Amino acid sequence: MENEKKNSKLAILANGLLKENPSLRLVLGTCPTLAVTTAVFNSLGMGVAATFVLICSNIVISACRKVIPDKVRIPAFITIIAGFVTVIQMLVQAFAQPLYDALGVYLPLIVVNCIILGRAEMFASKNGVLDSALDGLGMGLGFTLTLVLMGFVRELLGAGTLFGFQILPAGMEPVAVLASPPGGFFVFGVLMALAILLDQKRGKKVDADPEKMGCAGCPNSKNCNGEGECE
Repeated sequence: MENEKKNSKLAILANGLLKENPSLRLVLGTCPTLAVTTAVFNSLGMGVAATFVLICSNIVISACRKVIPDKVRIPAFITIIAGFVTVIQMLVQAFAQPLYDALGVYLPLIVVNCIILGRAEMFASKNGVLDSALDGLGMGLGFTLTLVLMGFVRELLGAGTLFGFQILPAGMEPVAVLASPPGGFFVFGVLMALAILLDQKRGKKVDADPEKMGCAGCPNSKNCNGEGECE
């Protein structure tokens, strides 16, 4: 019984890394994924900030799930999320001003990040505090991993640097297009393809049920084909 519980907790934690990676498999939170990944430092900062908000909001929403009226659950979730976003925004501004300037508007926009609101609606509002915290951590790690991988490829090959330090030899011309928006879409597509390939190698497919994808609140969820498109 104890082993089953441990395996269950580990499964919740690992779920967001590949099987239901919020960016690469569920295709959520693509705006910050494409916008801030021109540098590894920005990517890591956004990932840590989003993970902090995910864990804290999941815990509070799970703890309050039985007292939040169903009719106002979405406004209540957004209010809770906004509170933690304000906290992380003030902390970043106070202790990491360069990161605050680099992330710009995308830091406060964590409030409406589909990943965070989706996990609040789909998981935290239906499960216990510990499981919700693990879910937030797993999804946050998956999101951060995606951002850092994209930032690594785009900064190294697009600018020849990592964390601002020159890495590529001076005679090697960087692929400047990777630092541009089209380059971001290209790298994102390649990582998505690799994630799908890895999951197929493991013999598993992503669950296209709108409830499990966190899309149950969407007015078009009944017409969703499970691939992010509505018929």
